[in-house]
Amino acid sequence: MQLFLVGYIIVEICEIFTVGGFPLATNVRLGFTAAHLGAIVATLWVLMLNGVVGYQLMDDGTVISLGLILLSAIALFVGTGYIALDTAFSWTHKFDGTPPDFRNIGLYVLYQLAPLVFLFIFFLLETFLVLRVLGERKPMLYLIAAALLFAIGQIFQYVVSIHICNGTNQKINGALFETLFTLLSVIMLWVFWSSITEDDWPMPATGEAYT
Repeated sequence: MQLFLVGYIIVEICEIFTVGGFPLATNVRLGFTAAHLGAIVATLWVLMLNGVVGYQLMDDGTVISLGLILLSAIALFVGTGYIALDTAFSWTHKFDGTPPDFRNIGLYVLYQLAPLVFLFIFFLLETFLVLRVLGERKPMLYLIAAALLFAIGQIFQYVVSIHICNGTNQKINGALFETLFTLLSVIMLWVFWSSITEDDWPMPATGEAYT
């Protein structure tokens, strides 16, 4: 989970320079945008792998498990970042998009669809782990709260943003609220993760103790 938090911090740093209105040269902003998109994909990939680690398919915290997670995340970060940069600067013209709307299918899949798939798989994995393996229900409240807060943030970003922007004469938009609700979602996710890794869960009795 620490790797996920590191990824989230990188995402937020990039967000300052992409949607935060920070004055930058166009080329520099395009570079931060590519890093921003790559960081989002890699961070949510790490989150999904954290859900897999909970099933102890591989020892948690070992060099092998951390190495596999980190290397695969770096590969996604570099791949997504390259496609975004190639799209922005037209290095190879392979990702320029198709007219008249210049849709970029590769970037759309990596930035929009893949993260949603990673989140959905993580939610399913953790739901099964908590309800069926641990036999608990309270942690689900934290997980559902995290999902709802994230969904509210996305609603602000994609639905409400234009109305906020028009109503404030372009002074602010939905990105402000999306960032806030995403932060709250990450906090609840951390609370959820702590509740299933630090609590003393009842263990099945394997024998009686003798004194």
